Amino acid sequence: MTLRPDQAERHLRRANAVAQRALGMGRHPFGALLVAPDGETVLAEQGNIDTVNHAESTLARSAAANYPGAYLAQCTLVTTFEPCAMCAGTIYWAGIGHVLYGAEEAALLALTGNHPENPTLSLPCRAVFASGQRATEVTGPVPALHEAITAVHRDFWR
Repeated sequence: MTLRPDQAERHLRRANAVAQRALGMGRHPFGALLVAPDGETVLAEQGNIDTVNHAESTLARSAAANYPGAYLAQCTLVTTFEPCAMCAGTIYWAGIGHVLYGAEEAALLALTGNHPENPTLSLPCRAVFASGQRATEVTGPVPALHEAITAVHRDFWR
């Protein structure tokens, strides 16, 4: 199910609040939510843990352990930034059917440069999903929230 624009904006703002909490704990400022098929219910939220336990991949692994595949195929993973190749692969293998992201990977690269803690891969999540055998619907970026999402990162990566 594709989220309505009002739902998408509300959930992206909440994911950004999760990213701000991660930042407050000294972690990389990324946040993700798992939204139920009704488009309203937030089943889980996750901030970044470290460089190999990203918000999206950690959330996807937890979702796969707790919900049946047929249900996850109807759910949406909402995330502040476009999922990296690792996260996109984990989302794919978890069977989550929809992804909504606020800002694209290129915007993250512009913020981080070649930061040793975030050597951004230039591989769009759509390319990862297109390589699979099942469909994963992707929506993003959302230009209206670009400033709010990238603002959380500006000082962190310096």
